[in-house]
Amino acid sequence: MNPPLLPAPVLIENRESLQEMTDRLAREPLLAVDTESNSLYAYQEQVCLIQFSIPGFDYLVDPLAVRDLSSISPLFSNPKIEKVLHGAEYDVMCLARDFNFQIVNLFETRVASRTLGWKRTGLRDLLEQVFSVNVDKRFQRANWGKRPLSSEMLDYARLDTHFLPKLRDHLHQLLRNSGNLEEAQELCELMTDPPRRENGFSPDGFWRIAHSRELSPRKTAILRELYIMRNSYARRQNRPPFKILGDKSLMEIARKGPRTSAELNSVPGLTNNKVRHYGVEILAAVDRGLKAPIPQKPRNRGQDEATRTRYEDLREWRKNAARKRNLESDIILPRDILIEIATQSPHDLATLRKIMDPLESRFQRYGEQILRIIHTT
Repeated sequence: MNPPLLPAPVLIENRESLQEMTDRLAREPLLAVDTESNSLYAYQEQVCLIQFSIPGFDYLVDPLAVRDLSSISPLFSNPKIEKVLHGAEYDVMCLARDFNFQIVNLFETRVASRTLGWKRTGLRDLLEQVFSVNVDKRFQRANWGKRPLSSEMLDYARLDTHFLPKLRDHLHQLLRNSGNLEEAQELCELMTDPPRRENGFSPDGFWRIAHSRELSPRKTAILRELYIMRNSYARRQNRPPFKILGDKSLMEIARKGPRTSAELNSVPGLTNNKVRHYGVEILAAVDRGLKAPIPQKPRNRGQDEATRTRYEDLREWRKNAARKRNLESDIILPRDILIEIATQSPHDLATLRKIMDPLESRFQRYGEQILRIIHTT
C-alpha cells in the first residue's frame, strides 16, 4: 500500500524554530535522522537538508537558511539519545565534514537487517517487507540545493525518517530473539567514527580511479594531468567532476594518449559534445603528461608475501563462515579489520583483541580460529 496520509512536516528555516525543535528533541529517547545532499549537482557537495522524526512529528532542517546549527550538536553526541539511521555511512561522514557533528549511540537499520541475513536491505525494500508500505523514490537524485523545495520533495524527505523508529523496534526485537543484537551494535559503533574527508581536491586523488595503478608510469602522468584539468573545469562551472568527464573517459584518454583531434575523436566513449567542449584542453593535458615527472605510486600496507598469504587465508575463512550463517562476508568481519589482522599478525589473544576492538562478540566467537589460521600457513 502507499504511505498513509500524514500531517505536514515542520520545515525549520530560522533560529527560533530551530531552538523550539531542539528543545523538543532533547526530551526524546530516540531520534530518526537522515540527510539530503547535492552531490550530483555541485562541485563541492554539502548537506542541504537534515531530517528528524519522533512520534507525531517530522522535522526538516534547512542548513541553507539556518547557517548556525551548533545548537543541535548535543543531540547527536548525547549517549542517552539513540539515533536511528539507514545507510548511515554517508550521512555520518557528511554531518562530521559539514558541521563537525559526532554521532554517539547509533542504530543502523541496514546493518541490522544485514546482520539478520536479509538480502533486500534498501529502505524501500525494508518498508515494503515489514510494513507493506510502498515509498516513491523519484526524488532520490533530485537537486536538494535548489530553493524553494517543492511540497512533494519535502514529503519525500520526511518519509526517509518517518518509519525508522518503528522499523528500529521491529529489527531490534528480531536481533534480540536471534542472539545477534550485539553483533549489529558493534558494527553500528564502528560507523560512528568515519574517516574525515575534506571537501576539497588533491591532485593525487587520481589514484582512486579504478585500474589507475595498472597504467604504465608515463600514462599515469597523463592521467594525473587529465584529472587536474577536469577539476579545473568542474570548479569553474560548479559541477561535479564526473559530469565534465567520467573516470572511464579519463582512463581511455590516458591509455590512448591522443595527440591530434582525429586521434581524440577515436577514443572509445568520448562523445562529440565532450570533444567539442574540452578537446583543446584534453590534448594540452596529454601533452603536459608526456613531459611531467612520473607520479609516485602510493604505498600499500601489507604488500609482502607473508601478509598477502595471511589475508587470503583469512578471506577464505571469512567466506566460509559467512556461508554457514547465510550472511555476507563483511558482517562476519569488516575488510579493514581483516587487513589489520593480516598486517600485524598477532601471536596471542590479547593482541588480537586490541585489533578487533570494539568487535568483542566476534572476538569471542572467532578469535581462536583466527589465530590458528594466521599461524598455520
